[in-house]
Amino acid sequence: MWFLYVLSWFAMIFQLSFVTISLAAGLYYLAELVEEYTVLSKKIISWITLGVLMCYIGFFLFEDLPLFMIVCGVFSQIAHLMILQTFPFVVIISPAFISAVLLIIVNHYLAFQYFNGVYHSFSEVMAYFTLCLWLVPFALFVSLSANENVLPTMAETRPLLATIITVVS
Repeated sequence: MWFLYVLSWFAMIFQLSFVTISLAAGLYYLAELVEEYTVLSKKIISWITLGVLMCYIGFFLFEDLPLFMIVCGVFSQIAHLMILQTFPFVVIISPAFISAVLLIIVNHYLAFQYFNGVYHSFSEVMAYFTLCLWLVPFALFVSLSANENVLPTMAETRPLLATIITVVS
């Protein structure tokens, strides 16, 4: 019996390594798509954010979630929409970004506190965390690298070179 037990551990390590590689490849591909199609990415992320806002309205109308948890989630989505106003440029010290980070921490605390006290099935808890707490911040996180390859058009107000230098002589 010990041989199969040891073999199962090797198989689990093998499977976890493939899951990790697949996840990394998927994230890389998503980041490439966001860099290539920034305007479409902004539209998709804003539609996802509006969809999550509709979920919070559904929670208010049909579920018995705490009102403070719903209001905090709505404010979090509003902060995400404010971050999208300057997309693909994300200013980390902007009030919208700081409030979004603080609100996601508060949202996680409130969700853990609520789901610890009130029984819901695992799929319902994962649906709330995946769709309402993680989807939009994850999309914004993947799109952080989008502004690295954007050409400077409106951001530069003065010439980049002090004098005209020709490389070819």
